[in-house]
Amino acid sequence: MSHPGFAVVDLETTGLFTGRGDRVLEIAVVHVSGDGEITGEWQTLVNPSRDLGPQRIHGIAAADILGAPSFADIAPALVDLLAGRVLVAHNASFDVGFLTAEFERLGYWFSVTPLCTMRLAREFIPGAGRSLADCCDAYGITLENAHRASVDARATAELLSAYLASVPMWDGWREPGLIAELTSLALTSAAWVERRSAGERAPSFLERITVKLPDFTGPAEQLDYLALLDRCLLDRQISAHEANELVSFAESKGIGRSTCEALHLEYFGQLTTVAWADGVLTDDERSDLEMVGTALSLPAETVAAALLFREVELLETPVPSFALIAGDLIVLTGEMRRGRDDWHGELVARGFVPWAGVTKKVKLVVAADPDSLSGKAKKARDYGIPIVGESGLVALLA
Repeated sequence: MSHPGFAVVDLETTGLFTGRGDRVLEIAVVHVSGDGEITGEWQTLVNPSRDLGPQRIHGIAAADILGAPSFADIAPALVDLLAGRVLVAHNASFDVGFLTAEFERLGYWFSVTPLCTMRLAREFIPGAGRSLADCCDAYGITLENAHRASVDARATAELLSAYLASVPMWDGWREPGLIAELTSLALTSAAWVERRSAGERAPSFLERITVKLPDFTGPAEQLDYLALLDRCLLDRQISAHEANELVSFAESKGIGRSTCEALHLEYFGQLTTVAWADGVLTDDERSDLEMVGTALSLPAETVAAALLFREVELLETPVPSFALIAGDLIVLTGEMRRGRDDWHGELVARGFVPWAGVTKKVKLVVAADPDSLSGKAKKARDYGIPIVGESGLVALLA
């Protein structure tokens, strides 16, 4: 009887412990035939509906997973990819543990006997390290951009193929995994969403605003747009959530793209005038102008002219500016570069109040990733409370 083949799996997760609520962030599956030929590859990001954990490791930003399916959305297709095959992973107990936990959340029992390329390394490459990189290096297998599920799964599949080539008769390891209990998963499958390639640019929020001719919006709607823009640019960046908010506002008020472009120029003109008010452009002010110009997709020559000083009239009605004052409640969420205790100490020393939960009285939420999907960040958006990154907090305190 011919061998049904292998399903090589790799996951990226929000952390290491399912018992602490960590979830799957990305999953890749590579099919390998019984004789070691790679026959298919699939991958998707997974929206975990929570904070993303140590992003410096997996490199996934919250903006990347906003449009990604949940595990429930991809579970039926995943089961089809795994069914009847030997499930393979490097450090398989980790991946199987997370898959088991995710299926249990959906009310399904995940039963599978995996094959672990890490454990097999002791037999095939004694003395090599346990890591996937060490094992691949022993066979000359390329492993670049590790901690991307698709990259690690492909490398593991090639490692499996190398093992298979070493032992032509691998009968003891060729039994299909048993996951028949999941083949009738009563869920609707959604499209899988691959991680964006390095350098691949998503459309700017301005490109997503409809071109309207003519545009009849009045001063009130335009001022409201500028006020929203000011709030979004507190940290001189526009997160994916903020971009969606700007697009939604413009569409709901009938503000067209050309009007938005004009309002962006007005806003930048006001910022330029304020920066040059004392006749000197500091390094911080220069950085501000450059960052805002980039966030608003302004022409390079417009930003260059501002840095060389150009007289621009202030808006007739100034946009309300955001400022922190002593006594304000500030909430921190996510794993930041600076320790939480250090931040709390500095905030208290400056007269602010670090707060544990988000209520309508909170003035600002600071997130490791401004697009965070943590419960605190979600509630802040519901209440219209600004969310900035760690660098944004630094700028506001300065």
